Parts: sequence; C-alpha cells; structure tokens
Amino acid sequence: MTIEILLVDDHPVVRSGLRAVLETSADLTVVGEAATGEEAVALAEHLRPDVVLCDLRLGDGMDGIAATAALRALEPAPAVLILTTFDREAEILGAIEAGAAGYLLKDVPPARIVDGIRRAATGDTVLEPELAARVIQGIRNPLPKLTERERDVLQLLATGAGNREMAKSLFVTEATVKSHLVHIFTKLEVDSRARAVHVARERGLLER
Repeated sequence: MTIEILLVDDHPVVRSGLRAVLETSADLTVVGEAATGEEAVALAEHLRPDVVLCDLRLGDGMDGIAATAALRALEPAPAVLILTTFDREAEILGAIEAGAAGYLLKDVPPARIVDGIRRAATGDTVLEPELAARVIQGIRNPLPKLTERERDVLQLLATGAGNREMAKSLFVTEATVKSHLVHIFTKLEVDSRARAVHVARERGLLER
C-alpha cells in the first residue's frame, strides 16, 4: 500500500528536502505541496492524502494548529503529523487537542519522520517520549489563565521594561502595574521577574 502525503511548509527549500527524503521510500508518495494553511486545506480536500506533514508556523493567516483542526474536519480526514522547530508546551498541546496524530521536531533523523508518517497513516500516535511526558504534564497542570492586560504586562516584562516604562506604555499607574505583576507571579508560581519571563516562555505564554 502506498501512503500519499501532502507537505505543508512555508519554505520551498524545506518542502524540496522533505520530498527528496520521503520519496526514497517505495511506499511513500508526495502528492502535493502547500505553503499556507488555507492552501493545505483546499489541496487536501481535492487530493485526499493519507497523511499531511505540516509545519506549525506558516506565515500570515492560518497556523499549523488551526490548519490541523480544519484538516481533521474534512471527510475523509487525513492524519496530520506536525513537523516543526517549536517545542513549547502550549504548541504541543494545541496541536494534539486540534487532532494531530503526532508532533515531531525537525532535528530528528529522516528515518524517524518516515516511521512517523507510516505510524500516523495506521492511526498510531507519534510522540517522542520527552514530548509525550510534557503533554501528560500539561494535561495535569493546565496553562494558567492570564487576563489580556496581564499578558500585555508580561510581554513588556520580557523586553526588560521597568514598572514606570510599562505604566507609560499601557497608560496606567505604576501601582496598577505592580498589581498585575503580583497576579502574574501568583499564577505562574514564581517569585521574580526573570523567573516569570522564563516560565512564560517555556509554557508558550509569550510571543517569540
């Protein structure tokens, strides 16, 4: 049985490299390529691939998580295997919750990608042990719910801004900024600004 694959990545060089790797296996055939999430969904609806190998970041528009959810809503729905450089907890959990069959990082050996595609095509879940442990940890300890303003403060905190600068940027008082910081520290279970930024980055609460 031949497994038909749709490649989704916004970098043509990456798609070409993946095609070259995959087509050395007699049972794998690349039937199409897409650079955006929207293009991926349209092509999948037309080509009906068995597996979609999809990056997480796809430039403007639909990202890999949104594309996964849309692809899984098709009839018939292809298996979606995420292949990306991003390994933050929020992204891994988001992809799995959207219906991805698995999540691999781009630095894995090519043979692991081939094996992952074969496993995804048969309905298996494809997760490296370390990522699987983080998924379980994320389910047991959900991401803290920050308000929009707390996220704004956290984003500014990551730039190294002081309380006065944050207050000026957000058009609030320094006392209000301090109050937001207390709430952020409590929710993230940290006791310093540097630790707050570190934990927020690790858990995918900060934009890169």
